[in-house]
Amino acid sequence: MNKNRFFKKKLRKNEISTTANVLLNVVFIIYALMCLYPMALVIGTSFAEETYLNTVGYKIFPQVVSFDAYKYILANIQPILRAYTVTICVTVVGTVVSTVVIALYAYVISRNEFRYKKFFTFYLFFTMLFNGGMVPWYIVCTQLLDINNTYVALVWPALMSAWYVMIMRTFFTTGVPNGIVESARIDGAGEFMIFVRIVAPVSIPGIATVALFQMVYYWNDWYLPFMLTSDPEYANIQLYLKRILNNLQEILNSPGVAAQSGDALAKIPREGARMAICALAIGPIVLAYPFFQRFFVSGLTVGSIKG
Repeated sequence: MNKNRFFKKKLRKNEISTTANVLLNVVFIIYALMCLYPMALVIGTSFAEETYLNTVGYKIFPQVVSFDAYKYILANIQPILRAYTVTICVTVVGTVVSTVVIALYAYVISRNEFRYKKFFTFYLFFTMLFNGGMVPWYIVCTQLLDINNTYVALVWPALMSAWYVMIMRTFFTTGVPNGIVESARIDGAGEFMIFVRIVAPVSIPGIATVALFQMVYYWNDWYLPFMLTSDPEYANIQLYLKRILNNLQEILNSPGVAAQSGDALAKIPREGARMAICALAIGPIVLAYPFFQRFFVSGLTVGSIKG
């Protein structure tokens, strides 16, 4: 009885007080609102009327609502739908393939019995410190690999990330007990079977983290299609919206067009179009994130239990 009271008192000492709990909740709520405020400001501004923006400024809840910015951007809907299709396909394929490649490379260099472990680890680490530069990279992609103006160009150059490999290697080294791997080898399992049936289920948190980061990278990437493609067929949503923004800027900065257009140029939703472009670019991935977050948290829970 006294022993149970002792443990209860010890647990109470380790528990956080009610005041500290409330204070921490208030701090994190304020921090969350600070993170959400810029996004809400962008969305609210995209629905504001242009003259209202010029006189009043940016508001989360504008008093004068207008859809001119979205009408201007969505005037030609077919290229945008095609760009969204390219982005979704590239994001799904790139996330799956890159996560598998990163996890397999990390697993190999995490095994002490692998003879060339030091060489491949140094080879990976060297690429984190030094690179050939943009021009050699472009020559390799366009002339040696000849992947320009193909969908492969949107996926292949970003498949491997040395930083994520090092993270996964550390996770495999510290989170996967050598005992279960040795037991599987004794039972006759090969390395691939050990990785698929034993290592991967235990390493769900690390794999889910890398997959989440790669998914966000592929969705936000505009550099690869900008550098390696010239056909509009391969433009993703980020590059397409960037081109709309550049065209809008050229129109606004052209004195000849400004002199000829007059009232038509004044009606172009300049600031609203910029904010609408941002909202269209981040909208789908933000809406999809809570669904992926649910599986991500589930993976953390499963990976934390070892028995």
